[in-house]
Amino acid sequence: MKSITKLLTEKVSAAFEKCGYDSKLGVVTASDRLDLCQFQCNGAFSGAKLYKKAPFMIADDVAAVLKEEGIFGKVEVVKPGFLNLTLTDEYMLELTKEIEADKFNGVPQAEKPQTIVIDYGGPNVAKPLHIGHLRSAIIGESLKRLARACGNTVYGDVHLGDWGLQIGLVIAELNERYPDWKCFSADFNAETDAMPELTADLLCEVYPFASKKSKEDEDFKAKAHTATFELQNGREGYIALWKEILKVSIADLKSNYSKLDVDFDYWYGESDADKFIPELMQILEDKKLSYESNGALVVDVELESDKAPMPPVIVRKSDNSSIYATTDLATIIQRRKDFNPDKIWYVVDKRQELHFTQVFRCARRADLVPAETELEFLGFGTMNGSDGKPYKTRDGGVMRLSDLIQTVTDASLARLENSSFVNEDDKESYAQKLGMAAVKFGDLINHRSKDYIFDLDKFMSAEGKTGIYLLYTVSRINSILKKTGDCKAELNGVYTEAERDIMLKLIMTGDTFNYAMEEKAPNYICENAYQLAVSFSHFYHENHIMDEQDEAKKASWIALIKLVRTMIVKHLDILGIETVENM
Repeated sequence: MKSITKLLTEKVSAAFEKCGYDSKLGVVTASDRLDLCQFQCNGAFSGAKLYKKAPFMIADDVAAVLKEEGIFGKVEVVKPGFLNLTLTDEYMLELTKEIEADKFNGVPQAEKPQTIVIDYGGPNVAKPLHIGHLRSAIIGESLKRLARACGNTVYGDVHLGDWGLQIGLVIAELNERYPDWKCFSADFNAETDAMPELTADLLCEVYPFASKKSKEDEDFKAKAHTATFELQNGREGYIALWKEILKVSIADLKSNYSKLDVDFDYWYGESDADKFIPELMQILEDKKLSYESNGALVVDVELESDKAPMPPVIVRKSDNSSIYATTDLATIIQRRKDFNPDKIWYVVDKRQELHFTQVFRCARRADLVPAETELEFLGFGTMNGSDGKPYKTRDGGVMRLSDLIQTVTDASLARLENSSFVNEDDKESYAQKLGMAAVKFGDLINHRSKDYIFDLDKFMSAEGKTGIYLLYTVSRINSILKKTGDCKAELNGVYTEAERDIMLKLIMTGDTFNYAMEEKAPNYICENAYQLAVSFSHFYHENHIMDEQDEAKKASWIALIKLVRTMIVKHLDILGIETVENM
């Protein structure tokens, strides 16, 4: 179904046209003064310049036509030319019923559905997920769900770091620790020689050790670079070891991502793009874009309009190895061939903006994708501690994501300890859902581009803009509906101002989803879910559903809160937040 502002814009535009004015003047927006009206149109001001008439005269003409429409309870012209609109209760009820019957819950479906690839996650194999991976995972997952809810075909790709120096570091360190492993032998045979069994704990210990070692030991650093080069050039033993590292790491990554309720459609890595690098290099050469500079191969991406220097993008280092830009460009070729997407979104730390600006410009110059294919960098801010700096553990280290999950789960368990509403057997799973709701909502309520303070006590509060408050609201509605049992539920009228407020928020939900899609910003979904919950709370405190003697009114109220529950759950699902039955 169409969003309410689109429906009203069509009505008001037709009225402008009927009065002899340009229909484009009839754009309707939500009012920011609900005490005056629900919607407004300011097109008369632009019309005044076109038609040499006072704005209020144009607005008066249009208002006279709109008053004949049966959907407006009030059409008011406020000088110098504002056109204020309020819907009738009957029309609001009709729209609310449409949402109730709509299989998409009132979320407008794309007129021209698109194919979108979202690159998010971006973990490196052989390394544990840490809190620095949190935002990419939950923002990317929410955008994927949002785009799908709006009717698009969406593919989420984790884009593993599985082919660079970090693998060489791990191989070099394992070689020093376990030189007798057959995979390090020159005569290794993948078909006959056994591979050692690796564990995620071993890999997570080896990588930071090897990384630190490479900064202090030049010989080891050179050994790691050699291992990387030999891996990428197909050394059989290293390939076999790399596959084992990949298998163990991906299993560990999937386990942690599943706790976040984050799911990727594809687990492609840099290695999957490697086979497209020769094609990339050939394209750059054929188009005379690449040239040597200090032994490296580079492509100029500076534009005349740049206000700051824009360095060329390096596509091959002086040691003949590839770097991130090379892999990202080759991945664009891969995605074009695999998905032929209309859009590719990159959900990455905003500090990587320069890198992606270079990559996108190079891709455009080389025509790696059609001109109409959108390449967009969706940078996100930093999760900070109370000191305003990137969040650290008490000892100053970077917290593992698994430790963060356990911390919020433990905090939730403590709150559920004395709860009589949750069975003992359910407390662990409930605690994890509550903890994830707290963390995800606390993150996503902020615009993705903004830094924010990670405050667990605030996020765990059952009051204010928190995920816990929303889960509590759903739980409260569940409790009411259990008590109403088999009572009839049917929307049949608007009896109170509180209902009117709820219906208006339900009706405006379609616009909220449109805003969120346009800006690729889940915070709109968070805010709307919270406003729905607040409206329900006001309604609940002002009306006694169980004690209501008017059966028609009671049936309408029950149907309304059922719809509120459905809509809040819909919002939470987009955010990747699971609800609980009771709290």
